[in-house]
Amino acid sequence: MLTSYPEEDYSPVGSFSEPSPTCPLAAPPGWSCHISPDKQMIYTNHFTQEQVPIPAPRSICKSSQDGDTPAQPSPPEEKVREGTCRPWQDHRKRDEGWFLEIKTLDKAGVLYRTKTVDKGKRLRKKHWSASWTVLEGGVLTFFKDSKTSAAGGLRQPYKLSTPEYTVELKGATLSWAPKDKSSKKNVLELQSRDGSEYLIQHDSEAIISTWHKAIAQGIQELSADLPAEEESETSSADFGSSERLGSWREREDDTRSSAAAGPVLSPGGQESDLSKVRHKLRRFLQRRPTLQSLREKGYIRDQVFGCALAVLCERERSSVPRFVQQCIRTVEARGLDIDGLYRISGNLATIQKLRYRVDHDERLDLDDGRWEDVHVITGALKLFFRELPEPLFPFSHFSQFIAAIKLQDQAQRSRCVRDLVRSLPTPNHDTLRLLFQHLCRVIQHGEQNRMSVQSVAIVFGPTLLRPETEENTMTMTMVFQNQVVELILQQCSDIFPPH
Repeated sequence: MLTSYPEEDYSPVGSFSEPSPTCPLAAPPGWSCHISPDKQMIYTNHFTQEQVPIPAPRSICKSSQDGDTPAQPSPPEEKVREGTCRPWQDHRKRDEGWFLEIKTLDKAGVLYRTKTVDKGKRLRKKHWSASWTVLEGGVLTFFKDSKTSAAGGLRQPYKLSTPEYTVELKGATLSWAPKDKSSKKNVLELQSRDGSEYLIQHDSEAIISTWHKAIAQGIQELSADLPAEEESETSSADFGSSERLGSWREREDDTRSSAAAGPVLSPGGQESDLSKVRHKLRRFLQRRPTLQSLREKGYIRDQVFGCALAVLCERERSSVPRFVQQCIRTVEARGLDIDGLYRISGNLATIQKLRYRVDHDERLDLDDGRWEDVHVITGALKLFFRELPEPLFPFSHFSQFIAAIKLQDQAQRSRCVRDLVRSLPTPNHDTLRLLFQHLCRVIQHGEQNRMSVQSVAIVFGPTLLRPETEENTMTMTMVFQNQVVELILQQCSDIFPPH
């Protein structure tokens, strides 16, 4: 029995054949009719080789009032509904008589398939796998079973496991998948009424073409019986799935096209629902508090790290950020003779905790035991200057400072750098003055903390002075950056005279 089972693809023999001249009845697809030696009409299934006496398999099963008299086959002209009978159920008692159910197979075979959309929700990955596929009764079923187990299941359905996917063709659409859906060849795209989408593929163009013809014919036959109301529901369901899957631009285009073609209303009234949503959203936006009021109430506090220097000073009504002043006071209070001051890095996790506290707590206390390590405070101060959107030496002055430090005449070089520093905006100039005067006091304790002018310049050069865009000669630029900071430290009393 199993040796006759198809290896790759099966289309029922007799689907397009003429009825046998020896048989008065037309055989359904997959069946043949002949007369037995005892003059009895026998129907034989090409798939399972099962033989069934009359009544004919395609006939609508009728009850016989007399159990001893076999039911007569209905004429071939009588319209029958395929897919209502099953060959494995030989006889079943109904009321007082017996009847026979036959279910015909439209097509079966091995296909590669994957599910791309599950009820309107697009799946992230495609999982292609071979599957034994059966088309019968307007339903396309993908089994996980092997061909051998599926063959036995046709005669004994209880041996088949639960289908992996079952797709009803009623209201579905079928098309050849575009290249953006799959790079494979011979791919069909099947969209069901519930918004799910499947890709079906076979390497043989002839086999996939027969599948395309069979599925399309099934959809066409079932769609002919689809009521007008269900058709409108199908179209509105498709619209909803595209709403979820498409981009915002696609949604707007769909809305414009639907408005131009006329409103598509679901039973609940889609237009009225949209107007209600718009009205509620408008009221919600109008009742929202302003950003300024949230700041005044303390619900929102602007950041300190990463904020522009001019904006931060204006907000704090000071020419030097409060956090910079706190750090310098704390470092000098704990002692400038600590080894590696500003050179040794503090614990990065603790520095990030301090940064979070600065951004979210106005009452910052650097004397708290959590910030007892002075290297954490110096690390946070350097991080503050590194995260400024524009460095302490503005981008507009970078090339001028580099050109000044390249001057050969020492007096002219010092005078040019001094004039450039004095031309800086007030927040930049005052912050530089406070910082460099503090660094000069650090250098005065160089014998204890081992921080010389050159060491401090190497630490702060790239932090305070950097180009807006990276250059190819970055190594040479870094040397000039350090020289600018070193010159200002050496000429600090002249560039920043005491008040």
